[in-house]
Amino acid sequence: MTGLDRFLAGTGPIRSASLKRFPFFYVRLKHRGPDWSGLYQHGDCFLSHQRLAIVDPASGDQPLFNEDKAIVVTVNGEIYNHEELRKRLPNHKFRTGSDCDVIAHLYEEYGEDFVDMLDGMFSFVLLDTRDNSFIVGRDAIGITSLYIGWGLDGSIWISSEMKGLNDDCEHFESFPPGHLYSSKEGELRRWYNPPWFSEAIPSTPYDPLVLRRAFENAVIKRLMTDVPFGVLLSGGLDSSLVASITARHLTGTKAAKQWGAQLHSFCVGLEGSPDLKAAKEVADYLGTVHHEFHFTVQDGIDAIEDVIYHIETYDVTTIRASTPMFLMSRKIKSLGVKMVISGEGSDEIFGGYLYFHKAPNKEELHRETCHKIKALHQYDCLRANKSTSAWGLEARVPFLDKEFINVAMDIDPEWKMIKPDQGRIEKWVLRNAFDDEENPYLPKHILYRQKEQFSDGVGYSWIDGLKSHAAGHVTDKMMLNATHIFPHNTPTTKEAYYYRMIFERFFPQNSARSTVPGGASVACSTAKAIEWDSTWSNNLDPSGRAALGVHVSAYDPQLPTSVATGKVPTNIINKMPRMVEVSAPGLTIQS
Repeated sequence: MTGLDRFLAGTGPIRSASLKRFPFFYVRLKHRGPDWSGLYQHGDCFLSHQRLAIVDPASGDQPLFNEDKAIVVTVNGEIYNHEELRKRLPNHKFRTGSDCDVIAHLYEEYGEDFVDMLDGMFSFVLLDTRDNSFIVGRDAIGITSLYIGWGLDGSIWISSEMKGLNDDCEHFESFPPGHLYSSKEGELRRWYNPPWFSEAIPSTPYDPLVLRRAFENAVIKRLMTDVPFGVLLSGGLDSSLVASITARHLTGTKAAKQWGAQLHSFCVGLEGSPDLKAAKEVADYLGTVHHEFHFTVQDGIDAIEDVIYHIETYDVTTIRASTPMFLMSRKIKSLGVKMVISGEGSDEIFGGYLYFHKAPNKEELHRETCHKIKALHQYDCLRANKSTSAWGLEARVPFLDKEFINVAMDIDPEWKMIKPDQGRIEKWVLRNAFDDEENPYLPKHILYRQKEQFSDGVGYSWIDGLKSHAAGHVTDKMMLNATHIFPHNTPTTKEAYYYRMIFERFFPQNSARSTVPGGASVACSTAKAIEWDSTWSNNLDPSGRAALGVHVSAYDPQLPTSVATGKVPTNIINKMPRMVEVSAPGLTIQS
């Protein structure tokens, strides 16, 4: 069940102004959970929730309670092992069939240490009315979004999105993944402590069958749903594997009995984009009911302000990739689908970004993957969660399954090193694990398709068009003063400046701009990895095409900067068709 929680706790009498404004979260955050609204008050503590009903739609409304209603919980997320956890609570009586119903009872039985027992994605607030204490928790990687804020009157606020806090808090920040906040201790502590977190170099030999089974299990557990669902399919390795495994195991599941055993797949792109072509081929191979969503550069540009408002960032890569996902999510929801399974996280775990071709040794590669996973909540997780939640759609990400990450990050990173002379391209360990000659998961050329970042794969002219549009709104004179206007995370390109202006209009607080990471990047690298190739410092663009000498369609270093970075003349953009078309067998939607 995906919903939205907002929590207010005071240390004394709460200001009447706060109480009057508190219900306004229904307006600001209702998009995340349009199915039901819940509000609960105990003393100076308030819990509110907007529900997107996925599991047990009939009776799982929130807040949720234990038997005597002394423990109150609001949750955003999914607990995939809830049936197993119920068996460990034989003396407890559950009010609903909701997967999140176990949380209040686990707390009653095990105290604050229950969090590590949860297998899923979640953000929750739990109020213990017996002593007026509360705890706040977020899943291991930060798949679901969560923020914490503090008011001048001593109040503490929790919200799934920043826009729920920015009017009432003197300071707010992103709630760190894998952490728990306890009001009794008044501080955060990390509950998620896997072996890889220390960044020690593992030495476990690579076993393709162990890796395959771990990922198949991660996908299968995410088929838990009581509503129509599908898979996001770009035609790249990660989403194609997700689709293939889902199609194999869908038959016989509760979801198949309710909604049919033929899987629905969804793809978005500009007309003629690499992803559309590859996704159609995979869909035909797997036999899915495939839905293609076409958008134009202008359609994306027109949506930029809404995208930045919803995803709450000014990070260039995230905005580039969020926009097509945002447009696609609206179309998916219009078809009656409420949940999708997606392929985020694989590139961080396996060193799949093209800049990993230049990793100097296995130690550097492993440390970079650790850093990338730890930062996912600021990038791809934020994009996947908020781009879909903007339209009341839930995204599940099996590559970020706790058990799967433990298996994948325990492999000796020597196996993840890219060695073209040995036929080992990026993510070879994953590709090889699913290279089954007898019962193939995917066609060979799809299984070994070069990594294409989502913002590139939807069509190269998408990024080129964004840069050209920004250049028409940000002057050279504006860029000269950028350090004075934006001293924190100063934008270094016109595109970044353009996004920053929009962000600041929606979120002008110092706290807001501090939630967004900064630093140089090439092809989605960390700043540290830029040191792997001296030429990269002259071509700092997060697009995969900035990986010169690696990407088959890399920017031409011999071209002038304006051309190499894809600044398409405005007259070309304006001539692009404005039709958005959605097509599938028996279905055509045009707008």
